[in-house]
Amino acid sequence: MFKSLRDRFRRAGKQAEAEIEPQLDLSYEAYRPEEREKGAVVQAKHLENVMWELELALLESDVAMEAVEALKAKLQQRLVGLRVASRGEIAPTIEKALKASLVELLSLESFDPQRLLARGDGPLVIAFVGVNGTGKTTTIARLAHWLQGQGRSVVLAAADTFRAGAIEQLEIHANKLGCKFIAHQSGGDPAAVAFDAVAHAKAKHRDVVLIDTAGRMQTNTNLMDEMVKIQRVAKPDLIMFVGDALAGNDAVEQARKFHAMVGIDAVILTKLDVDAKGGTALSIASAIGRPIAFVGIGQDYEDLMPFDAAWIVERIFAA
Repeated sequence: MFKSLRDRFRRAGKQAEAEIEPQLDLSYEAYRPEEREKGAVVQAKHLENVMWELELALLESDVAMEAVEALKAKLQQRLVGLRVASRGEIAPTIEKALKASLVELLSLESFDPQRLLARGDGPLVIAFVGVNGTGKTTTIARLAHWLQGQGRSVVLAAADTFRAGAIEQLEIHANKLGCKFIAHQSGGDPAAVAFDAVAHAKAKHRDVVLIDTAGRMQTNTNLMDEMVKIQRVAKPDLIMFVGDALAGNDAVEQARKFHAMVGIDAVILTKLDVDAKGGTALSIASAIGRPIAFVGIGQDYEDLMPFDAAWIVERIFAA
């Protein structure tokens, strides 16, 4: 879908070239400083087609409207009043400005993965929230693998006690990774599981506790209240929202709800390897003002990478 953005934007850039070209005086005198500056100035009217095509392509790619408007504003700020010297510079200049604006929007807030490696008086406690089907449990296992690769010891807490399958899934990951696993019986108190995991980590001097929570729908008040209880009991240092990159605007609304209820510190986007759009990253970054920390790009434990805005943008234009 973002191939549509690239192609549309390049066509619109060509249209802008045609509109700006009549202003370009490339005669010998135009290059003489004593006469005047060479080239023409880009005006807002030259960008009308560009902005229209950009808006359509982004909306078709499930980018939230507020993100679209923010991107258009940044692009106009970069381009209006800019002087171009020749026809051949116009379309590349517009595309370069779009890439820079995308990177800037995605980087309004940044997350330094080194935060997860800092040594403190006690364990670093991270709670993970999100709805069913986003790959939350698998993402927790991948982050545990990443932390182990950085020399950190990890405790996994199965605080999603509403589904026996969720407990079993996390236990399988814990066994594969060699992590300490803390769980209670299915149907038990999730907050008690989180509390016991933190207590174990403190007693055994473990570095990090990763707490899996129920894949609650953001509209389920009782389950959201349970997350608030876990937050109060376990006192997590970070709350990470795990969102499905394929969910589009649904993921944005989920992030908004969780952020309003418990306060999200960072986002992990899954399934980015099968999402050619990237619209969810743009939308969430704009909607809740929280950084994207990691992205899932495959099926293996190694397929979790720190978020890189420039990498995302290059993928968009290479699609």
